[in-house]
Amino acid sequence: MSAFMADAVERPSGEAKRALLAKLSARFANRFSTGTALREQHANTLTWIKCEPPDAVVFAESTPEVIEVVRLCAEARVPVIPFGTGTSLEGQVNAPFGGISLDLSRMNRILAVHAEDFDCVVEPGVTRKALNDHLRDLGLFFSIDPGADASLGGMAATRASGTNAVRYGTMRDNVLSLGAVMADGALLKTGNRARKSSSGYDLTRLLIGSEGTLGIITELTLKLHGIPETILSAVCPFATIEGACNATIAAMQIGLPLARIELADEVQIRACNAYSHLTLGEQPTLFLEFHGTAASTREQVESFAETKRGRWGLPLGGASGRTHQTMAGAPWRLLGGTWLAPGRRCGHHRRLRADLHACRLRGRDPRRYREHGPARPHLRPCGRRQFPRHAAFRCRQPSGAARGAGLPRPPGRPRAAHGWHLLR
Repeated sequence: MSAFMADAVERPSGEAKRALLAKLSARFANRFSTGTALREQHANTLTWIKCEPPDAVVFAESTPEVIEVVRLCAEARVPVIPFGTGTSLEGQVNAPFGGISLDLSRMNRILAVHAEDFDCVVEPGVTRKALNDHLRDLGLFFSIDPGADASLGGMAATRASGTNAVRYGTMRDNVLSLGAVMADGALLKTGNRARKSSSGYDLTRLLIGSEGTLGIITELTLKLHGIPETILSAVCPFATIEGACNATIAAMQIGLPLARIELADEVQIRACNAYSHLTLGEQPTLFLEFHGTAASTREQVESFAETKRGRWGLPLGGASGRTHQTMAGAPWRLLGGTWLAPGRRCGHHRRLRADLHACRLRGRDPRRYREHGPARPHLRPCGRRQFPRHAAFRCRQPSGAARGAGLPRPPGRPRAAHGWHLLR
């Protein structure tokens, strides 16, 4: 093994690690924690990899504090794991060799919004929903929607995308420049607010998707878009997955400006029906969204329907439905929680296991569950977490026309003959 490789795998001694923890505790006081529960929370994973918590958690509130933590860890040769909101699914926040979990969620300031230039500057702890709430009154929105309310720093570090990547691209296409702290504590600024540049290395794209291995992102300049006048969503079932894929290819070949598109197979639809109490047909289904004016979105819908009808001989029928002005259409609320849906297929076992866990937390004997019922009858268990029965928190039961009738549709109007369900 080369000297470089031997040096690369060298691990800190226990004494050096204890000295580092003492320095961080003295410097950050109540923003430093070695509590087991908090450390496990900062090493969550939804994969087969077991939870591997860090040695401690530090909450940073500014770029100088990030630099300070990184330099101290570099001196002690202790790993640093950046943490945003913990919504990643692949275990990037696990700490297999221990180290310090650097929580950036408190760096949540929106530093500047340049509405006339369609860009903004934010800290990494700002979440996408918080940014869109801030931008709504300006008629702007940030287009990347990975489903979860993730932090923008984490989305850049994992090169997040989403259902609307077909039109707006991924994080790689929507980050103009960024600031990052390198492994030695040096602060690197990449790019600028210019939309096009051909000078120098493209370090911005290098850091996007690096998952915290090259540097810790502390500032982002993001590209924004104007909120469309009309947003129209649709659900289109197919007999086969191949048919759904061919329809999508045909739509893109004719230049149809799809804003969002997502495919769910019959197994996923079955799980979503069980999880969200819907009555969608259990067959491959495309969820689509169209942006533009009222006339252009209706034309886009008819063009896609004509593509489907012409290729597979399905009747066109009369498209019914109304446009809506919100960025969160009904299909995307449904698909946003689909990672939870497969577990709902064995719902009774999961509900029982979740409530037994609640019994243990409350000090009750789980063996008395069947005799005395749930430990907290006003809550509805859902996997590891529990949600109140109040309608505002009931993500599995759509309200209004959605109950017992699939996704919402305008009252008094029949579904279109060709199987399209246009949504309000």
